[in-house]
Parts: sequence; structure tokens; C-alpha cells
Amino acid sequence: MTPRPPRLTALGTAATLLVGGLLTAVPPARADGGLRTAIPAKAAAGRAAPAITPTPQSVKTRADRITISPTVTLVAGATSDESALQVVESALRRAGAQRVVRGDGPARSGLTVHVGDSGALAPQRIDGPSALPAEGYVLGIGADRVVLAGKDTTGTYYAAQTLRQVLPHAAHPGARVAGLAVRDWPGTPLRGVIEGFYGTPWSHEARLDQLDYYGEHKMNIYVYSPKDDAYLRAKWRDAYPADRLAQVEELADRAVRRHVEFTYALSPGLSVCYSSDADAKALVDKFQTIWDIGVRTFAVPLDDISYTDWNCAEDKAKWGTGGGAAGAAQAYLLNRVNKEFIATHPGAQPLQMVPTEYYDVSASPYKKALSEQLDPNVLVEWTGIGVVAPTMTVAQAQDARTVFGHPILTWDNYPVNDYVTDRLLLGPFSGREKGLPGRLAGITANPMIQPYASKIALYTVADYAWNDAAYDPRTSWGEGLKEYAGDDPRTRRALRAFADVNYSSALNKDQAPELAAEFARYWKSGDAARLASVLDALGAAPGRLRAGLPDRGFVADSGPWLDATGAWATAARTALRMVRAARAGNGAEAWELRQRLPAQVTAAKSFTYTGLDGREVPVLVGDGVLDRFIDAADAEHDRILGVSGRPSVSTDLGTYQSNAAARMLDGDDSTYFWSDGAPAAGDGITVDLGRVRDIGTVTLAMGKPGSTEDYLHQGVLEFSADGRSWQQLTAFSGEPDVTATAPAGTRARYVRARATAGQDNWLVVREFSVPTDDGAVAGGPPAATGSSLRAAFDGDPGTVYRAARAPEAGETLELGIGAARAVPSVTVLQPSGSKGRADIQLRGTDGTWRTVGALDGPYTRVGTAGRTADAVRLAWHTGSAAPRIADVVVGGQG
Repeated sequence: MTPRPPRLTALGTAATLLVGGLLTAVPPARADGGLRTAIPAKAAAGRAAPAITPTPQSVKTRADRITISPTVTLVAGATSDESALQVVESALRRAGAQRVVRGDGPARSGLTVHVGDSGALAPQRIDGPSALPAEGYVLGIGADRVVLAGKDTTGTYYAAQTLRQVLPHAAHPGARVAGLAVRDWPGTPLRGVIEGFYGTPWSHEARLDQLDYYGEHKMNIYVYSPKDDAYLRAKWRDAYPADRLAQVEELADRAVRRHVEFTYALSPGLSVCYSSDADAKALVDKFQTIWDIGVRTFAVPLDDISYTDWNCAEDKAKWGTGGGAAGAAQAYLLNRVNKEFIATHPGAQPLQMVPTEYYDVSASPYKKALSEQLDPNVLVEWTGIGVVAPTMTVAQAQDARTVFGHPILTWDNYPVNDYVTDRLLLGPFSGREKGLPGRLAGITANPMIQPYASKIALYTVADYAWNDAAYDPRTSWGEGLKEYAGDDPRTRRALRAFADVNYSSALNKDQAPELAAEFARYWKSGDAARLASVLDALGAAPGRLRAGLPDRGFVADSGPWLDATGAWATAARTALRMVRAARAGNGAEAWELRQRLPAQVTAAKSFTYTGLDGREVPVLVGDGVLDRFIDAADAEHDRILGVSGRPSVSTDLGTYQSNAAARMLDGDDSTYFWSDGAPAAGDGITVDLGRVRDIGTVTLAMGKPGSTEDYLHQGVLEFSADGRSWQQLTAFSGEPDVTATAPAGTRARYVRARATAGQDNWLVVREFSVPTDDGAVAGGPPAATGSSLRAAFDGDPGTVYRAARAPEAGETLELGIGAARAVPSVTVLQPSGSKGRADIQLRGTDGTWRTVGALDGPYTRVGTAGRTADAVRLAWHTGSAAPRIADVVVGGQG
């Protein structure tokens, strides 16, 4: 085992003061006795300070420089350790030093680097670290030396990590390094990661890699708590097999070398008998086994269990029933562990626990029992308001401290994706108020099932936890992408494009914000060349990342999402070309491209990975942005062509997970739209029929098994021809299924369901059916099974009338278009490869059919000189193949 460096505790260090009952980091004192305010890491004299992560509290440039000499001498001081020395030595070699030697004092020639020696700062006229909190440090570059001076060994190690970023990469000695003074300290005592998700646990190699990453980014805690490790939960009493225990030991050893506190979390709640001496002993014995291999920090998570059903009759006899009884029982067991294990092991860090009520701040008998009975030095982990908290504030942390009566360590469920396993969550850590870290015992972030892909978000977590005052989510995200992508600009651009289409989460509501902005710019400006360049870059990103990303684990983690990204970019490029062709009047080319899109979209949706249970999980990329652009492109093509288009639906409400609004129109009662919040008065859903049409019986089917109360409890059905003036069809109250028949002759383009009162329940809509009457369709040949005559005239080129046989002599397919009106053109769309042959005919006001053209390939458009007609038909030629018609478009239709 590597000797352990001194560690801060989460409670009693010089780094913290209790402010309002909460922990806060103390900035260093000024010479006049006041407090030094953190200043941004900017240049002090016109020269840009180097990029350092996490963002330091204070960076000042100096007028002097140092030179990397061929031989550099390292001098180790009181707060140095081998880990820091190795980081410094490696950084110096990358900067061009040919030899790095260790000495007892400054060399007579060449550069000297003092590691862990605050006295060496005097020639640089830089204050030492004595007034800094634990893990703070000072880095001075100038006056012919480099000095790394930590408040403790971890602080010096962090100074080494900063120096690693500051020094250049050079093949030879002689690089000149600008003078610099960094004064830095953490914003909260504990900063790191809790591997606490459900699903495939990380591999041993991935965990070792993570610990290296944490050390580089000044994170100091890793909580080992994967939900699907049986030896932590279902088999918590059982001893580890020798090989598994050896892996835990290797992790603990690596953590020590990276100045990360390895925390072992044992979760007995599924079967523990709280009052049992044997179970208390089993818990302590398991901890002792882990102590013996070098672990010094322990946790007992009691989350995601029942606290109303006891595991043994003795507990019910001892404590009774209810939340208060559960809190008392848990406090009893944890206090035993605290007394019999933590207190008897010098060097053990404060015990951590996760309460069963971990997701709110409301008072309850359970929390009251924990507050009053649990030993006061136990850290309580809390997820914020909600299991996945969109925001977290100082006031909420104060409330949590008050209601639990203990120091709060956040278990922040970001970027964890075990509840949305079809997504990568690559956006930044957002929605956390400035000032929050200083009010906590610490911050631990629960990462994704994909360890390497988690680093994108974890970079921003580390940045926020270290210096929240300087933190900006988008800026930090951008810097993290640059670091992770390496030095190649093409790889950087590719990673940013890929992360953008995997951006949204409970914390970041906007999906693909940069790509969405490009789509919006295109629809406004019509600059197709710019958007084509953006989509080309997106399509090339997966290949670029596979070829050039330094961290190969990310490529393995993200494989299905990379594949899907390339496929969606292909579909989006086709959609853009389609619109360009349609706008240029190249109808045949546009129609050919439109026919490619369904297969390309299907391909983009086809990528999966295998989950822990063996189930194939489809992946989502850029959902709500890429797919909507393609839908909008289809609609634009159809608008230019004169097709009314298939109905679409929109809503004022947000969407829960992937339960998109389009599911209301898919004809499948088992799928549904599900809002992500309760409707307020005025909120609703609107079906757009594409053009004014005759409507009949409207059906609104709401609620679903398991969510029977998720429907509009009070509302109205309304219709409108223009989307501005609305008429009521019916009012409803307390009905999850609503049906209303419009009076004969009712014409509308829009039909909506609108809440007339607010409610607490969310909204589920299984189907919102608005049948239309677009005129009678008659004739033949009859449609094949699964098709219909109506498909030839339904305003949706995506549906196809497929004849069951070849036409017979004299057979026609006829569509009534209502009252006689001027018809400027008729366009007939056939699927590619169709061989149907027919004359296109119009019926005039005298009842006579007149031929205006003939089918000519997949795309036929004939001008009709504005003939007045009330019907159109296709008169099939003798010997024609069985027809296939995607749509017949009568120009001038409403």
C-alpha cells in the first residue's frame, strides 16, 4: 500500500466555518486582517493568463519569465509527496527538460522547482499558503524558480496539476514560460463522484481511469456504490471473493496516489434487521475487511428500500410502524456502526448515509427521527428537490440542513442516465446556484452507465465545485470539450457537434442548442450553403472521433450514438437537398429525395446497445431537433407542391422522457404523449390538419394504466379555420375519454383541447383523432390489403394507394373536389419504379371529362390553364401495371 497523505475531514478543519448551520469555505486573509476576495483567472497586466481547470480563485501574471533548462532540479519540501513529484517531473519532461534530478537545495545552474516548500516563495514576493483552507495552494513562476506550496500534501498535489497545465509541450529545452502567481483553494471540502446508478457497473479498468481523471481535476472523493454490485446490496453480508477484494484494494491504492478519498458504501436495507446484533456485527465485519485493504471512508446508503415493511418481526416489536419508526431504527444501526467501528479506528473519516427520504426538504416523522437520534457527525446525502433536481439553491440546502439536522453532502443525480438509458447526457452541470458549494459538506455527482462519456459532464462538475463564483456552464462545457478532444481542431469540432446533439437532460432542457439555432437561422434566412456545411460536419463527426479522439474508451461507450448521429446527419442532408430542389422548382428531384427519407429515418432510429438485462435499447440522438427538422422539411416540400400534408400536433406542455406529442396521432392506443408537468388553465394540445377540411367526430383518449388520473380534468374541445378565431365543440369535466361530433358542414384546419382550470396531475393523451372528409374516392382497381383508395388523395405522400391488380378496360380512379372551382394544375406522385399508365382528366361543370395530360414517371405535373372542375380522375390505360399512387395534388385546393 502507498502511504496515505493527510486528509481533511468533512467537518472539523481549518478550511471551514459554520455559517447558518452550514459549511462554507474560508478565503485567505489579507495582511490587514480582512478577507481576500476571489478574483477571476484573468491577466493582470494585459497578457492573457493560461487556461487552468478547475478555474482558479486567483491568477496574476508577472513581468518576469523562467526558462526550461536541459537539467531541472526538484527540491521536495514538507508538503510534497511522491504523487506530486511525479506529476511535476512528467510535466517538466513534456516541456523539454532532458534530465530531472532531485536535490536537497537549489542548483547552481539551471531551473529549480520547489515542491511543497512555502519558504521558497520569498524571492518571488508571493504570500504563502498558511491562510488558505485545506487543499489550497500557491503556485509561483518567476524569479528564476518555480514554487509549488500547498496548505497540505493534497494542496501541493493540486499545485502540480496546475503546473502541468501551465507548462508548454516542447521537444527541446529552452522554452520560456511567463511569470505567474496562482492562489487557489476549493469551494467545498468534498468534490467528486458517486458510482451509484442502476445498470451495468463500470469495469475495473474504467474505475482506475476515473480515479486518474479525478486527481487531474482536483476532485477528492469517489464513492463506490454501484446498485448492481450484489456484494453491496443483496449479498451485503457475504465476504468478497479474493479476486474481487484485490480489485477493491487496487482501487483504494490508486485513489490514495491521486489524492482521492475512496468511499466504500454498503447498502443493507433490502434485508437488514436493524435491531439484530448479528446484522450489526456483519456490517462492522464487512467494513473491517475493507479497512484492512486501506479504505478509510465508509457509507451506509438506505435509499430505494421500503421503510414501511420491516425485514424482521423484532424491529416492529422494538420501534412500531411508520416513518418515525424507520428513522429511529436506521439511526440506531448507524450509531452502532459509528461507535463500534468509526470511533474505534483512528483515521476513519466521518460516516456517510443516504436516507430513505433523500429527495425533498419537507418535514416528516422519518426526518425528525434522524435529526434527533442520528449521531451529529454523520454526513447525510441528499439529491435536492426531486430525485433528479433540475435546480438546486442555497435556500434549499439550508432547508435540508435544518430538516435533517446534519451536514449535507449532495448526491447530485447528474449526469446519471439509468432512468433514460437511451440517451447520453453530455451537457454541462447546470441549475446550481452560486454560493451553494460553500453551504455543503460537499458535492458528489452520480455519473452515467458509460464511464468515459461521463467525463464531459464531470469536467463541469469539478469546475463548479471548485470555484462556483467563476463558473459558467457553457464556458466550462466548451473548455472541457477542448481538453478532452486534444490538440487537433478537427477532433474538437467533431466532439462539440456530437456533444451538442446529446445535450439535453433534466438540467439542460434544450436539445442540440447549437444545431437547433442553425436550423432556425436556415428557415429564417434560406442560407442552404451554411446549413449544408454544418450537416456535413455533423455527418463526418463520428468518423473523426473514431480516428482521432485520444480517449478510446469514449468511442466504445458512444458507439451506437455515433452511428445514429451519422445516420441522422445523412437524413437531414437529404431533407435539406429536397427543400432546395423544391424551392428551385425541380419537383421531380425533390420528390425523388423525399422518397429516400423514410428509409433513412428508419435507419437512424435502428441503432441499439445491449443493457444489463440483455434487452436491446434503442438510442436517441438530437431528438426533437433532427427529427423535427426533417418533418419541417417534408412540410415545406409539401407546401410548395400544394399538398395539404398529414396532420401534426403541438402542445404548450413539456414532454416527459421520450413520450413525444406525435404519439397522439400514430393510430396506436398503446403509445401516448406524456407531459412533464401539470397543465395550467389555458394549456392544451392542438391538431393542425394542414388545410381547411370538413371534420366529423373528434375523439380525445387520455390517461393510461398506472396513470389513470393523468388527463385534462376540466376543459373544452374547440376548432378554428385560421388558428385565431375559435369555436367551442364541447366542454368536458372528469372524463378521460371525450368524443364530440361536429355539425354537418363544419370546416376547420385546427382542433384543440384546452384546459379551463389548473390541476395537479400531469397529462397523458393516447390518441387525438380528427377524421376528415376530403371528398368521395371511387373507382378502382381495388386497393391491396393494408392500403386504401383514400391513400391516393389523403394529402400525405407518405401513404400509398397500392392496387390489388392491374386495371381492367375502362376502369378509373376518381376524386371529388367539392364545389366546382378553377384548377390551375394537377400533380401526380408515384413511388419510384411504378409503371401505372393513365390519362389525367378533369370533369367540367357540364359533366364532361376532358384529358389534360398523362402520367409520365414518378413525378407528373400538368398545367390545366385554370379549367373549372369539380372532380379529377385517372383513366387507366389498357395493359397498365397494377397502379401505385402516393398522392394526387389538385392545384388551388384550400
